[in-house]
Amino acid sequence: MLEEKARRYGRAFVRVDRWFPSSRLCSACGRIDGPKPLSIREWTCLCGVVHDRDLNAAFNILAAGRAERRNACGGTVSPAV
Repeated sequence: MLEEKARRYGRAFVRVDRWFPSSRLCSACGRIDGPKPLSIREWTCLCGVVHDRDLNAAFNILAAGRAERRNACGGTVSPAV
């Protein structure tokens, strides 16, 4: 349904892998922390940033979708030589 709505309104739809560690990945430094039970709503990364589990996951999913879209559209993946 989301894919159809995105197409209808001229928006991009990118599917992110189901097993992407969005709530365990620090959106500030990129470190992947260990698994956490759903009862843990906030966690602190070793870099010192305190994350709300849902907001952190949303930032990571947005970044992953944008990266995938840029690559799919022919953007530079590796530095130009």
